[in-house]
Amino acid sequence: MPKRFVVTASEFSDVPLFGVDSPVDPATGLPSGGDLAEALTAAARQLHEPVTPHGTLCTAVRLAVRLMPGAEHAGVSVVERGSPSRSLAWTDELVRSAGAGQTAEGPGSHLADLWTTPVRRVEDSASDDAGRPLAELGLRSALSLRLRADRRRLTVLTAYARHPRAFDDAATRVGRLFTAHVSIALDAATVREQLTEAMRTRDLIGQATGILMERLGIDAAAAFENLVRASQRENVKLRDLARRVVDTA
Repeated sequence: MPKRFVVTASEFSDVPLFGVDSPVDPATGLPSGGDLAEALTAAARQLHEPVTPHGTLCTAVRLAVRLMPGAEHAGVSVVERGSPSRSLAWTDELVRSAGAGQTAEGPGSHLADLWTTPVRRVEDSASDDAGRPLAELGLRSALSLRLRADRRRLTVLTAYARHPRAFDDAATRVGRLFTAHVSIALDAATVREQLTEAMRTRDLIGQATGILMERLGIDAAAAFENLVRASQRENVKLRDLARRVVDTA
């Protein structure tokens, strides 16, 4: 029988991710025809709808369950070297627990490999020492895919299933294609957030400068320089100091 892919529509769109049962192409291990391309296109549109990085991640975990073969739960976690992981987005509280408290260092963590490889699969957590914490939660399989990584921080999207060997090579290929779209959407949302914050900061600093001009009887350049010196002297971010001036005006 052909492999059955998810047919339910995403709660974020009326466009279904897979509208029919899709036979697997033996040459690629992926759904044949245009179903996968259409599903990824629909997912990409939905990933770009949120206006914040957190919104993008929340959308991503829900889409992951609908798009990735075998996935029953999904979550995104971040971990810094020397610190336990933190859950950033999750489909349910079980996954929130699974994504928190792990480390990405040493042989006892299934996340450790993701510093050097984009994918790590746990075939059966009950027989995998690195996956023991997952087995204790009743999660037998995991497919972890790297979203972002640098020397000290790792961001990972992980799909989970309650039975062993849920994720095969086809699921891994779909997961890698999907996380490529997630990474692009996450970068775009981050830039939007930074630009929005920059605009807000500019307006805030402008208000604070105007208040100092009136209060001290100085021009705009002197008022801004006054703010900068105070920021350096007190070791406070310029925007925070500007907000303090505005709030106390």
